[in-house]
Amino acid sequence: MPGHDIIVIGASAGGVEALSRLVGDLPADLPAAVFVVLHVPAHGHSLLPEILNRHGPLPAAHPDDGEEIKPGRIYVAPPDRNLLIEDGRVRTSRGPRENGHRPAVDPLFRTAARVYGRRVVGVILSGTLDDGSAGMVAVQERGGVTVVQDPAEAIFSGMPRSTLEAVQVDHILSLTEIGPALARLAREPVAEDPVGGNTDLMECEADMAEFELSAIETDHHPGTPSGFGCPDCGGALWELHEGEMVRFRCRVGHAWSPGSLLAQQAEALETALWTALRALEERAALADRVAERLKRRGNLLSSQRFQEQARESRQRAALVQRVLNGTPQTDVEPDSNGNNSPDSGGVRDVHLPPGD
Repeated sequence: MPGHDIIVIGASAGGVEALSRLVGDLPADLPAAVFVVLHVPAHGHSLLPEILNRHGPLPAAHPDDGEEIKPGRIYVAPPDRNLLIEDGRVRTSRGPRENGHRPAVDPLFRTAARVYGRRVVGVILSGTLDDGSAGMVAVQERGGVTVVQDPAEAIFSGMPRSTLEAVQVDHILSLTEIGPALARLAREPVAEDPVGGNTDLMECEADMAEFELSAIETDHHPGTPSGFGCPDCGGALWELHEGEMVRFRCRVGHAWSPGSLLAQQAEALETALWTALRALEERAALADRVAERLKRRGNLLSSQRFQEQARESRQRAALVQRVLNGTPQTDVEPDSNGNNSPDSGGVRDVHLPPGD
């Protein structure tokens, strides 16, 4: 009878320190395979396998696509690849980002739960926002064991706290306790009988993570239209419900939690505001240049008209700048009719939503 021999771990900010400590507490004869997703930039080389090799007895490496799963090894998600689990093999995929990340935690947890059910142990460590929460729901639904680093000791508590809000976890442990707990669970026999079958939603999302065209081309999308657009591709987002958890996914598979979607929208809003500021400043500079040339030619009336356009553009630019600075707009210059100037639109206390 197998033990909990599939251990999946997700981390983000502060995760290198947490993972280095955790792997040092794992025994060299661990009868389980360990899979790790750490949010890393898409470009460049990840040094995480080398770091984990220095801190623990288990060999760590970026796996090849289709590599056989063996106990006593640590499989680390490569940059710009989702780490997925099939029956007896590990996959690396350039499938859609989830919560703005590739590699993302949720696809690893979801595919592990789909194949191995009760044998899976899901672990969430330090990180911001909430990647991993939906994946941990899948682990719990399929009878796996759920472990979360104590948010009080995590360098960044966002991911642990979000998971605790989404799942009634089995264990909330400090880093010093997680390694021994995993070693014990790996040797604890697991009943083979499954806890429920895979849901249609789990199958669909796992297929999307594996970049299956059939999941993209189907006209039967899970969830209901949300009215929101996907920040990655602009497509319509469908709203998905798993218990109390709400998520969003587009036709081609980009997935978002509410927190990650809000953070991405805040970034898109800031980009739009910077674009508007640049355009307004360029418009003012051009109007000034035209006004000066007209003035030199003695066409004073036309020159004054362009000077007014430059002034209005700079007023609008000042408002955009105040929004970017997070400064409330409370002092609005009235126009000649005593109303709020057209550049303000009557807006008060305008703030740019903060990102995470």
